[in-house]
Parts: sequence; structure tokens; C-alpha cells
Amino acid sequence: MFLVTGATGNVGAELVRALAESGERVRAVSRSGRSDGLPAGVEAVAGDLNRPETTKAALDGVRGLFLMPGYGGQRQILADARAAGVERVALLSGRSAGSGDRENAVAGYLIDAEDAVRESGLDWTALRCTSFMSNALELADQIRKGDTVRVPFPDAYTTDVDPYDIAQVAQRALVTGDFANRVLDVTGPEALLPADRVRVLGEVLGRDLRAVGLTPEEARADLESRMPKPYADAFVSFFLDGTLDESVVLPTVEEVTGRAPRTFTQWARARADAFR
Repeated sequence: MFLVTGATGNVGAELVRALAESGERVRAVSRSGRSDGLPAGVEAVAGDLNRPETTKAALDGVRGLFLMPGYGGQRQILADARAAGVERVALLSGRSAGSGDRENAVAGYLIDAEDAVRESGLDWTALRCTSFMSNALELADQIRKGDTVRVPFPDAYTTDVDPYDIAQVAQRALVTGDFANRVLDVTGPEALLPADRVRVLGEVLGRDLRAVGLTPEEARADLESRMPKPYADAFVSFFLDGTLDESVVLPTVEEVTGRAPRTFTQWARARADAFR
């Protein structure tokens, strides 16, 4: 049995599907506990990672745990997992965890999460991922309304990764144990600018989309309208001040899974309906 937290999220949903399709028993934890859209045979469980008492029973009989970062209950959940006989944990993390900058709000919670799994007594694998291709869904409303798409950080190259590929790496880490006590840096196959992604979306949709970069002030205001200020400050630091470099393509996905990671064009074709 494998327990997947964040089971309705971008990566969690893909991991639930990957494990189920490979014949593994899966228990899917989300706040709602809804089973809608889950593969047949997957057990849906309601749980809140800020309240570890709500997830404790779900650890019974579990061999491997996929854990989301940044929740107040993570250390207790890991202690409960060890007591329940869980063997290994795969943690979703990010490249900024390698910076050591605990003052940065995003890097700080990722570093704390990695510390927790290292100290848990379980075999662990930390998946330090670049930005997700699914972040492009934030542009969908603009694209439905017109051909001009305003994008933040227009000069920042990033090797965005498909959540599908993150899930494939996580599956192998959980099932095989071959990557125990290791950090895996997970990237997509190409470094693109925001304008490149807008162009690809236009090609997929058969439209002539045009990207317009937000000014630094506009980018900050946009972020602060959607998240607490410390997190907005973190992303400004990463992609405007240049404290995080996500432009380097790494071979991790192919080394772990045996195949190249999916391109943004492949992701966009699979998600085209979300932009129509």
C-alpha cells in the first residue's frame, strides 16, 4: 500500500494514477476525501496535513508515503509513519531548497521539510523540482479573453517540468527504493522564456498569441494579489533578482524513468481544452 498526500493536486493526482496503473494499492489523501476521478480501486481518505491526527489511521499497512511540503503536521506525520512501519518517504520539494536561504519564505519551508524527512528515521528521497508546466494554467483566463497575454518575469528562462514526469520519478523512488537517502533534481527538457510558452500555446490553439512582459512593479502587485507578501517576495527574489537559476536542463527524469521528459508542447496539447 502506498499513501499519496495532496492526491487531488497536479503531482499527487498523476502519482495516484501511475501507482494504480502499475498494479499497486493506493490510498489517496485529500482534504475533501472525495473519490471523484480516482482510478478504480484507489481508497480515498480525508486528511489535513496541518492536523496529523486526521492522517494517522491512514498510515496503517502503508509501505511508502508521498509527502507534500510546508504543512505544520509534517514532523508528527513522519513520526506516525515510522511507528506504523512505513519504509520510505518521497518528498515533493523545489530547487530553491538547495540555496540554504531560510530567510526566503519558499526556500525556508522546503528546507524545513527536507530536514524533517532526513531526521525521520525513514528512507527518504527529496524531489527538487523546477517550476511546473501546469503553472501556465494561470494564463488561461487571459487567453480565453484575447490574444495579448501579460506575463511576469519575461526574461527568466526556466526548465518547467510536467507534473506527470515528477510523478513517474516519485513512483520509482517509492516502489523500488533505489534512490533512498538522495536528492533528485527534476527538470523539464528545455529552457523557455514565458513568451516561448505563450507562443507554443498559440500554435496548439491555432491562434496568434502575443506575450507582453509585466514590469517588476506590476509582477509584484500581481503576486501580492494572489499570495501572502513573504511568498511574493520569494518569487521576486528568485526570478527578478536572479537568486534561483532554473535554466539548466538536467538528465534526472530520463535516468530514473528510462525516457525523456515531456516537452511543453506535449503538455499544452494534452491540456488545450483548458485554454479554450
